[in-house]
Order: sequence, then structure tokens, then C-alpha cells
Amino acid sequence: MQAQGLHAVTGKAISTRVVPRRQATVVPTTSNDPDYRQLGGELDAEAYGELARNIKRWARELGFQQAGIAGIDLSEDEVRLETWLARGFHGEMAYMARHGRKRSRPQWLVPGTLRVIAVRMDYLPPGAADADEVLADSRLAYVSRYALGRDYHKVLRRRLRALARRIEARIGPFGHRVFVDSAPVLEKALARQAGLGWIGKHTNLLHRESGSWFFLGELYTDLPLPVDAPATDHCGRCRRCLDLCPTGAIVAPYQLDARRCISYLTIELPGSIPHELRPLIGNRIYGCDDCQLVCPWNRFARLSAERDFQPRHRLDQRRLLELFAWNEAEFLRYTEGSAIRRIGYQRWLRNIAVALGNGPADEAVRIALDSRRQAVSPLVREHIDWALQRLEEKACTERQSTDPATRADPLPAAPAQASRPLSRSRP
Repeated sequence: MQAQGLHAVTGKAISTRVVPRRQATVVPTTSNDPDYRQLGGELDAEAYGELARNIKRWARELGFQQAGIAGIDLSEDEVRLETWLARGFHGEMAYMARHGRKRSRPQWLVPGTLRVIAVRMDYLPPGAADADEVLADSRLAYVSRYALGRDYHKVLRRRLRALARRIEARIGPFGHRVFVDSAPVLEKALARQAGLGWIGKHTNLLHRESGSWFFLGELYTDLPLPVDAPATDHCGRCRRCLDLCPTGAIVAPYQLDARRCISYLTIELPGSIPHELRPLIGNRIYGCDDCQLVCPWNRFARLSAERDFQPRHRLDQRRLLELFAWNEAEFLRYTEGSAIRRIGYQRWLRNIAVALGNGPADEAVRIALDSRRQAVSPLVREHIDWALQRLEEKACTERQSTDPATRADPLPAAPAQASRPLSRSRP
């Protein structure tokens, strides 16, 4: 995947069976597909070129917006990854370093890999509440657009497996393995090498005609397919993502300090959110899209036609208090089949408590927070106490501002809500 200002690789590797190479059998063809003849147990160069073109066509027929083919030399990206890890920018995401160089050397992760078929699929849902309007209303919960619908892992994985079956139907069994944000894979580097886009200054993949609102998936294969030309960079002198990141997580062009990224803080971080970053989170309770919302290239983003990515349970515009009232059974029911479920109920409450503390000092909010204190984990209780203290400070400031006998500087609003102008870059 890519979508959240932070691209995470988590969980166990999910793949199809790796099939040992053997002489592929000739499969009867249709009028639309070529008859791939075998020459000494292998296709000839012309047949591989035709197969590559058909793979891209089959990918589009399966609902992907684009497919490309990459080689496996990621040596420059390997250096960048190791420098990023050495600087500690991965925070507590120990899995980013756990697999050594398997992440940057596909042939180490899946022995025999010669090429990677990379695909992308748009996910921005039509009809969803406007992201800027939700961010501007501190009583609403902002959920990253990629997580509003069905878990993307399941959607893309199913389509990639279908693509592998189409290839197998044409040439017989071949070595392959499917990945969707589920193993040590440098998915954005591979997508760039496959011509699907360039890695922007915010570290997301960008396409000149589609922006960045899309998921990525990979099919590792031992087929020596012709590779596509890598995409070139078109960020130019633009700095919008750097200048408008709520927490300053993009510390330099093409460099993300995940420890400051709201996607990391609300999804990957299991413990306490640093105090100095809490006010900057605003009402973002799962992920962050600001670097995409302000990117000029997303003027060309295309809405998804996938019903699976439509918002579920009105998560595109739910009130914070509504979501904070869910018990654990309701959380599990409403997040079934969603990427949100992976953070668990306690982190869910932790994130909403911070968002409530960043909102208006309403009595209903204080009552809701206080009523939860004794029934939650120490982690959540600590964030509730922070929110209650912050709301009391706001209420005190408001009282002083209306009392002519006193004068005090107002508590500054959370920069996440106030400093970022409407993007006008969405379709």
C-alpha cells in the first residue's frame, strides 16, 4: 500500500504457492490470446514480450489501473533504506530492520525471482465527505481515506492471484508469489522501477495522470519478462508537503521521520503518543492524508470505481463522541473486514481521546472522557487525563476572555486544524 502520508509493511507474509519451474505445457488459446510455443523449454524473447503486454491487459481487466514490470536491482534504494534505519526514523517499527536485505533484494526473499510485476489500484471513493471539511470540524473524526472501506489487502491479493492464474493458463505453472503490504518488500521502489510513478518528496508514489491515491501490489516471478522504463521525478521545486505537514515529519525532501508522522503515531505506535505531538494531531484518529491533500498532482487523481472502497458505517464523517462510545464488541463488529481493526480497541480509544482533547471544551465531551477513566487500560487513561486537562485549560482561557477584569492570551489552536489551508487539489 501506499496512502497515509507513511507507507507500513506489517504482519506475516501472504503469498501464493511458489511453483518450481518446469517445461511449461502449451495451453489451448482463445482468439484473443497468443499461442505461446515452447522453444527448448522456454518462451522466446518475442513471446515473452507478447506475454508482458497481455499481463498488463489482463491486469486492467481485473480492475487495476496500471501494471508494469520491474527488474530486481534496488541497490540505490538499499543504501537509502539502511541510512533511514540508521537514523532511527523507523521508530518502533522493528520489522523494518528485521529481515536484513531481503527487503531490498527480491531474489533473497523469494529465491529464483527475476522480475516483479507491480500493479496499482485507485482507492479514493466517490461520494465520501470532503476531507478538508472533516478536518476543519473538530467534532468529527478524520479517518485516512484508504481505510474507509474494505481492507485493501484482501481486495488486491485476490486480484493478483487471479492475474497469476491467467498467466498460468497461458504458459503452464511458473514460479511466483503475491505480496500486498504483507512482507519485507520495497513496494514503492519496485513500482517506480516498473514505471508506475515516481517517489515524491513526501515519500509516496506519484503518477502524473493519477496523483497518489492508489494502492500497490506485487507479483514476484521467475519469468524473464522485458522490464519497463523507470518513472522520472516531477516534483520540481514544490515544497507543499514539507511546509504543510502538521508535525513536520517530512524533515527534508524524500526523507520521512516516521516518529513524527501522524500515520505512525495513530497506527504503528503501540504506546504513549509524545505530549508535544498530541495537539498537532487534531482530529485525525487513524492515519493522515495531509501530504496528499496538498499535493498539486492530486488535481489529476481519479475516483475509484471499486465498491469495496466505499465508506463503511459512515466513517467518513462520524462524530468523535459517537466513536468513543463504542464498546469493544461494537468496535470489532464495525471494523470487521477493515484495515482499522489491526490497531485494536485500546489504541482506537487512545487516538479518539487525543482528538477529543483537541476539540471544543464541551461539557458532553468532558463527561464522556471522565466516564471512561476507570474502565480502560492505563495507556488510554493517561491520554484521557491529558485530554481532560487540555479541555480545562481551554475552558479557563474562554472564561478569562469573557471576563473584563482579566486578560490572558488565548490558548493556541492545534496547528493541525488551523495552519493548513484547504488544498483544492482533490478531484
